[in-house]
Amino acid sequence: MKIVTRNSTNSLATRATLLLALVACLVTASLGMYFYQTARMSMNRYQDLLLIGRVEHFRRLVGDSYTVTGLRDRPVLSETMLGAERDVLLLRRPSAVPFIQVNPERVPVPELATAAINRPLTLDDVLTQTHAGIPMHWVAAIARSGEDGEPIEIVAGHPFLNEMEMITALRDRIFLASAVAMLAATLLAYTVMRHGLRPLRELATKTEQIGPINLAARLDARRLPHEVRQMVEAVNAMLDRIAFGYERLSQFSADLAHEIRTPIGALIGQTQVALRLLRPADEYRETLESNLEELNRLRSIAENILFLAQADHAALSIERNEISLSDTLQKIADYFEGPADENGLRFEIVAEGVVHAEPALCQRAINNLVLNAVRHATKGTTVRLRGTQGPTGATIAVENDGGLVSPEHLGRFFDRFYRGDTARRHDTESNGLGLAIVKAIMILHGGTAEVLCPIPGLIRFELRFPDIAFAPT
Repeated sequence: MKIVTRNSTNSLATRATLLLALVACLVTASLGMYFYQTARMSMNRYQDLLLIGRVEHFRRLVGDSYTVTGLRDRPVLSETMLGAERDVLLLRRPSAVPFIQVNPERVPVPELATAAINRPLTLDDVLTQTHAGIPMHWVAAIARSGEDGEPIEIVAGHPFLNEMEMITALRDRIFLASAVAMLAATLLAYTVMRHGLRPLRELATKTEQIGPINLAARLDARRLPHEVRQMVEAVNAMLDRIAFGYERLSQFSADLAHEIRTPIGALIGQTQVALRLLRPADEYRETLESNLEELNRLRSIAENILFLAQADHAALSIERNEISLSDTLQKIADYFEGPADENGLRFEIVAEGVVHAEPALCQRAINNLVLNAVRHATKGTTVRLRGTQGPTGATIAVENDGGLVSPEHLGRFFDRFYRGDTARRHDTESNGLGLAIVKAIMILHGGTAEVLCPIPGLIRFELRFPDIAFAPT
């Protein structure tokens, strides 16, 4: 039973939702603060303009010849012209007691820089101070009296009590709206992410159904989003490689069991026959010699498999040396001269230049190709060995005349334990690993091994060794 634990912090939908919620919170909070500050500044500016307008209005009234006395005699009129019951208004001659004073809250009047006669007031003339926790805005200006031409100082103040209440209410509304917007954005983001990630959940469900018994199953990427489609295509490609490797591993296991079963069966059978009756020493010797041959065959299989395993896992390191193509091919042809004569074969060697390779591995690869050619060449024909050196490396070719080979068999010559035709399958001297070792050696050198059939009946194996400058490190 498989127990799956899920952590919400590891959920892609949760992570994306949290990130989107964080972005929404930052954006909403920034917009809320911007609107709040904008509204506050606009309200302050508006009230300051109203305050300046009142002072300018009293400036004009003072300039009328009949107004100053009337304002002094009728202070209630001045109060009604302010527009707010808490506003402050002072009209006085410089350094004198105000002859009009409207100050219901008895707010202390600060020292103000008064605007000169005939100079229009601006927002820079407004002074802000705090009294009892309430901001007070003050403006002062000089006007010339129309009665006697003397300067009259006009001081006006406005407490921002009502405005502060409005701004506080506005701030609370903005904060509430921002909180609601953040919550709504978070829920919407989670819903969208859940819907958007539904293909991934479906993909995970389908992926769980794929196992060793149904490696041929593939994920459908036709209706998926582009980003998910790329991942699914990569997963399908990976499944193709896994299926191919699994198939090769299964075939390799079956072939290995078959190859080992034959010599083990021979060993058991011969030993059982020898143990049934007492026999002369010569017969026991023959049995032991036959068993030794089978044991050597098992050892050869084990050594070859070990070499292939090391080559597959890059456990072998090679050191390249300069090797003469002509000398190497000639030595190999001399070595196989006896088996070739038994089959009525002869060698033809055409080679020049050098190859940069590990000497023992290079000779082993060529030996395997020549041995394969000697075993399967038509009697009385010629085995041709070619060696050429080019600007990017060297090429070694081994050709022999043999029977017709179908294309499907030609492409599997380098597979392990593969023996395509009847002659190969009944060849007790071969274990089907020689050509696979050739390919592994070429991979170690960063080169390639290829089998061709240029004309019917002609088999050509080519080994391409890269030069040191082009070989992978």
